[in-house]
Amino acid sequence: MNKAETVNRARLLISCPEKPGIISTVTDFLLAHKANIVHFDQYTTDPRAGVFFVRIEFDLEDFDASFEKLEQDLHALAENYTLDWRLSNNLKRKRMAIFVSKTDHCLWELIWRWKSKEIQVEIPMVISNHPDLKEEVEGYGIPFYHIQVSKEEKESAEQKAVELLKGKVDFIVLARYMQILSPKFISMFPNQIINIHHSFLPAFAGANPYVRAFNRGVKLIGATAHYVTNDLDEGPIIEQDVQRISHRNTIEDLKTAGRHVEKRVLAQAVAWHVEDKVLVHGNKTIVFK
Repeated sequence: MNKAETVNRARLLISCPEKPGIISTVTDFLLAHKANIVHFDQYTTDPRAGVFFVRIEFDLEDFDASFEKLEQDLHALAENYTLDWRLSNNLKRKRMAIFVSKTDHCLWELIWRWKSKEIQVEIPMVISNHPDLKEEVEGYGIPFYHIQVSKEEKESAEQKAVELLKGKVDFIVLARYMQILSPKFISMFPNQIINIHHSFLPAFAGANPYVRAFNRGVKLIGATAHYVTNDLDEGPIIEQDVQRISHRNTIEDLKTAGRHVEKRVLAQAVAWHVEDKVLVHGNKTIVFK
């Protein structure tokens, strides 16, 4: 892929009721706007009466004018065919805020992938309920904000975070942020908050999963990246992976092995989100990977 193709690249995600001719309708629409389709992925829950999902990557000539016109015309197409759609392009990077507590391995994995350009995002801020990581984060040129959280002042702490985030971010990543977010906060970022849980959900949801896994004598431990909903650790799953263990492993061994799985799973989920490869359907996701 050359630089011009990368700059002129756009992505369109659509979900709609399944109906005959929907693929040709969408592709003819793009053709009419002189779009050159380079990737096309589709899925349907039922060919006769299900929900249809599609992700299309395409290039445009005279990009600024063409993209604006295509976006305008999509509104009319969506109304006629009952489409839910999302349009993005490579010229505008998504802005990712990272929330973290004291455990830092997921944070550094995200920053490393950002710095190496493996994940094409901007990081306008890191927010933490502890000050410990401030100096190191700011060493990368990323603003760090310490917002102390207590039971008595949790609402005001979240409001401080909202004021920092307002208009500056597109999505949030909880990189082992050990606080439960309120329904009010979550409602402001629907399907835009990604969490990493240190177990292979639905097993061992909630606190201390490694201790409970050890006590249960499991032979596999895992990690799960999911979108945050009001139901703790029940949101739509984006990515999961596991690590085999044995009876010889201690709880600390499980935690050490788990950290490697956690950071890998979270980084992959974030990359797919940034690349617009994830569509949410109820409490599930369709991931065009």
